[in-house]
Amino acid sequence: MMTKVYSDATAALAGVLRNDMMIMAGGFGLCGIPEALIAAICESGVKGLTIVSNNAGVDGIGLGVLLETRQVRKMISSYVGENKTFATQYLAGELEIEFNPQGTLAERIRAGGAGIPAFYTKTGVGTLVAEGKEEREFGGMRYIMETGLFADLAIVHAWKGDTEGNLVYRKTARNFNPMMATAAKVTVAEVEHLVNAGAIDPDHMHTPGIYIKRMIKCDNPVKRIEQRTVRQRTAA
Repeated sequence: MMTKVYSDATAALAGVLRNDMMIMAGGFGLCGIPEALIAAICESGVKGLTIVSNNAGVDGIGLGVLLETRQVRKMISSYVGENKTFATQYLAGELEIEFNPQGTLAERIRAGGAGIPAFYTKTGVGTLVAEGKEEREFGGMRYIMETGLFADLAIVHAWKGDTEGNLVYRKTARNFNPMMATAAKVTVAEVEHLVNAGAIDPDHMHTPGIYIKRMIKCDNPVKRIEQRTVRQRTAA
């Protein structure tokens, strides 16, 4: 029987990466991002990438490393305001961006995974988001058509996974990772805790193993806080 578990990120991505491919990268801010797999993509040197991600990481962290090495041609994202490298390249005309309202981006990914080529939404009607898109009226309301997204590769990060590829995410990491896992030709997962098949209660699984082709165990991932908000302690 072929195993889904690989020794490291480089091995898990071997034969999958190529120039000019579309990659979905899970996570929300710096939470639940597949850092080990992103690092392996960086080391591979593939270029001309289209990256689908809610955000673009920050300088030097997450997808920020792929922007620094100029391996990314286009971003399909919702929020990119924390990355100066992104802003510099975009303003210089070196990087293409396709902005999506956050809910629309999530639904485009979910639709792609469900085999739905397009759908209509009220979000963005009458704004720059609607430019060049088909518009129709339903029940007296205007809607714009958005297309589903389906990538060549999805990389996701899970809290726990078993050897059959069944995954469990924790809290904020559950925002985009589960949808992206369904919306690519090949999905590669990195997990913090790897257990034997049957060790996860079926009712607790968020991503069924049928979607996961390859996976790695990610030891001691760094849990970063993107924006730390504190207050002064009250004097004793």
